[in-house]
Amino acid sequence: MNAAPETWLAARERCHAQALAAVGQPVASLETPALVIDLDAMERNLQRMASFARAHGLRLRPHAKTHKSAELARQQMALGAVGVCVQKTDEALALAHAGVTDVYISNEVLAESKLARLAQAVRELPCRFALAVDSLLGIERLAAALAQARVEQAGAIDVFVEIDVGHGRCGASSPEEALLLAHQIQAHPTLRLAGLQAYHGGAQHLRTAHERDTALAASADAVRETMAQWQAAGLQVPLITGAGTGTLVREAGSGLWGELQAGSYLFMDADYAANEGDPGAPVFEHALFVKAQVISRGAHHAVCDAGHKSHAIDSGLPTVASPPGLQFANGGDEHGLLRAAAPEQLPALGDTVWLVPGHCDPTVNLHDFYVGVRGGLAQGVIERIIPIDARGAIR
Repeated sequence: MNAAPETWLAARERCHAQALAAVGQPVASLETPALVIDLDAMERNLQRMASFARAHGLRLRPHAKTHKSAELARQQMALGAVGVCVQKTDEALALAHAGVTDVYISNEVLAESKLARLAQAVRELPCRFALAVDSLLGIERLAAALAQARVEQAGAIDVFVEIDVGHGRCGASSPEEALLLAHQIQAHPTLRLAGLQAYHGGAQHLRTAHERDTALAASADAVRETMAQWQAAGLQVPLITGAGTGTLVREAGSGLWGELQAGSYLFMDADYAANEGDPGAPVFEHALFVKAQVISRGAHHAVCDAGHKSHAIDSGLPTVASPPGLQFANGGDEHGLLRAAAPEQLPALGDTVWLVPGHCDPTVNLHDFYVGVRGGLAQGVIERIIPIDARGAIR
C-alpha cells in the first residue's frame, strides 16, 4: 500500500526537526541553502547599538521587521530596548503571541478586519501596542474597533501621528494636518497621544554622508514646524520616534528625536554596507549569511544552489563573503552564478560559498528559521535554531 503523500506542513516540520537535530554539529554539516546568523558578530552589533543609545540618552525600539523573530526581539529588549517596531498587524500579533511585550506598528492600518484583530489583542494579551496614523479615518476606525472589542481602559493603545519628513510616502503633509489628527486622537479616551512618527526611509540608502545630512536637515525642519504648531495650540509632543541604521547618528545628534527605530544594524546587509560611513557611528558587522554549495562548474563560471528563492534582490544581488575574489551574478530562482578573474580561482564542486544578502528584511521572509552559529562560519558549531515567527505575516 502506498504511503500518503507528505503535506506541506509536515514537510516544514520535518525540515525544522532536522535542523534542531543539527545543534552541536559543525557548520560544515549544514544543508544548503541555509540562512545563517554568525552569533558572535550579531551580539557585537547588539552591544554596540545598545551602548550608542545609552550614551546619547535615547530610547531604542529596533525594527523587528528586519528579523521577524520573537527570540531576537527578546534578546534586544534584554539589552535595554523598550520594545520593537513592525510594519504589519500580523507581524505584531505573531510577536506578541510569542511573548514580546511592547510592539509598535509604525505604519497605517485602515482595514476594519485588521483593526478588529489588533483590538482583540489589546484586550487579551499582556503586550503594550502602539499604532501610527495619518488620517482621520484611521483614528475613527481604530477607536471603533476598540469599542467593538469592549476595550474601555483609558489610553489602551498608544497612537503616533505620522508626518512626512521627506520620503513622500505616508504621513501628514503639513503641521496643520498633524495638529488636527492630534486633537482627534485626544477626543477618544481609549487612545493615548504618544507623539510623532518621523522616519525618512529613503534617506537610509543615500550613499554619501553629505546626501544624508541634507535629507535629515529637511526632516528636522519638518519636525520643528510640527512641534511649534502643537505647542502654539497648547499640546506637548511626548516623543518623536524614527531613525534607521543609515541615519541614526543624525537623529541622535538632533536634540529632537527621543527614540531610535534602527533595525538592519543587527545583520548589516550588503546594501547598507555600501553606504559611506559616518564619524561617530557604531561599526556594525555582517552577521547574516546564506550558506550555499557549488553544484556545477563551467569553463568560466561556477554555479551555487542559492537563487532568488533564498535571497531577495530588490536592493541588488548578494555579495560573496567567502571565498574571496568571487562575483555573484543572477542565475534565476534556484541558481547563483559565480565568476572570478581567472578560472583557477573558481571554487570546486561541493565547495561552500557564503553570501551576504543585498537586503536582509525580505531575505528573512523567505526562510522558516535561522541557524545560529558560534565560533565563526568556517570552523563554527551550530548553537541554536531560531524560529522566524512572523515569516509571511504580510497583512
